Amino acid sequence: MGCCGSSLFGITQAERDEQNPQPPKRETLSASAADEPANGAPFFSEFSFLDLNAATSEFSQANVLSESGDKAANVVYKGRLENRQWIAVKKFTKMAWPDPEQFAEEARGVGKLRHKRLANLIGYCCDGDERLLVAEYMPNDTLAKHLFHFEKQTIAWAMRLRVALYVGEALDYCNTEGRPIYHDLNAYRVLFDEDGDPRLSCFGLMKNSRDGRSYSTNLAYTPPEYLKNGRVTPESVIYSFGTVLLDLLSGKHIPPSQALDMINNKNLTLLMDSHLEGKFSTEQATKVIDLAFGCLQYEPRERPSIKDLVMTLAPLQTKPNVPSHVMLQISKQVEALSTPQRPLSPMGEACSRMDLTAIHQILVNTHYKDDEGTNELSFQEWTQQMRDMLEARKQGDYAFRDKDFKTAIDYYTQFINVGTMVSATVYARRSLCYLFSDQPDAALLDAMQAQCVYPDWATAFYMQSVALSKLNMQKDSADMLNEGAVMEEKKQRGARTS
Repeated sequence: MGCCGSSLFGITQAERDEQNPQPPKRETLSASAADEPANGAPFFSEFSFLDLNAATSEFSQANVLSESGDKAANVVYKGRLENRQWIAVKKFTKMAWPDPEQFAEEARGVGKLRHKRLANLIGYCCDGDERLLVAEYMPNDTLAKHLFHFEKQTIAWAMRLRVALYVGEALDYCNTEGRPIYHDLNAYRVLFDEDGDPRLSCFGLMKNSRDGRSYSTNLAYTPPEYLKNGRVTPESVIYSFGTVLLDLLSGKHIPPSQALDMINNKNLTLLMDSHLEGKFSTEQATKVIDLAFGCLQYEPRERPSIKDLVMTLAPLQTKPNVPSHVMLQISKQVEALSTPQRPLSPMGEACSRMDLTAIHQILVNTHYKDDEGTNELSFQEWTQQMRDMLEARKQGDYAFRDKDFKTAIDYYTQFINVGTMVSATVYARRSLCYLFSDQPDAALLDAMQAQCVYPDWATAFYMQSVALSKLNMQKDSADMLNEGAVMEEKKQRGARTS
């Protein structure tokens, strides 16, 4: 098998219908039901540029997906179609794909693939000079975000094993379907869907474009054969899979050469993620390290096959019946319940997605604008106590901005307990702090208090929706989200008529 590093611890799918090389506006692809994602992958379509321009708010900078892992020339945007479906749109330059037919043909080829382990390609656009790919949107960030930039808790060992297996299964499926080449496989290409299940981005399956590289500019992680001849082979993909295994083991970027030295010298403690201390199986870790060792061999022929990797990883799964969203400690998103009939503002959209990071950014940017007019203080009230209270709020704001949520809670509580001034914004901010701190009950109470202070404030309703969803009260969450949309609609209607 080629992965015999020493111990360190002491579908096939049925043939699909051929596509017409000149497709209609909406193409459909047959696929085995067993290989379709559990939520049903949409059919493959050709989109107009107007469709995607509207879906991404004219490719707004606010919709750029952070940590996409792509170069500036190939930006990925979040979008939403008229049917409310979320999408990810990758935008190329014309120089990347000067031949529109070549781009369309390659997109249709990748679009034939349908599997529950892929973030599937669901369409493309080739209007004039525009070259865009459209994929299923994965709302729960990248493996890189969860591994390297976690805010609460790093990924549990059992979940890391699941990621390794699912990525291996995705590559095995692509290999079986005649697409064994995957470009620049790394932790940014692994995404988490609404259930928290890891999926492999379909964008890496597209052939190398003219102005891009098959691998990132960090040569330390590049397969040695690619450095020699610039060619990507199935064995190169195995090498990259080995670097992903290193990421899962270590929780950080370790250059393969350095990792191999650690393995050969049996420097176990340096290789393993310190956050996993005492929380992983020594025997399992040995096997995963042996797999990584095999994948990172200098000679391509000495690396294991993807099928061998999957066969080794499958028996290591220790919690097969535990849902991924539970292991990731995230709320499972229920789009059917949380989508109101009315259009939503950015705040409403962020709350419907349970995107706490986006909510935080909006509250930071809004500051206290929505509190205007809710407090009228006399001159006599500007006492030392008042100045201390405002200082507590200011310190809370600094901590909130810096995502020091525990400190923010302490300062905002000081402000609230004085009672001289009431602030809906402070309650909303403390509510979000409680959500980040896994205290949805307290978050709900603060959001309700924000509504008491400012009865027509949509944000108060939206924050209640998020807290209710965290408490698994999905129907109430959806109702509250819709109430917030009603409030915003009334406010906008009033602004138009005034």
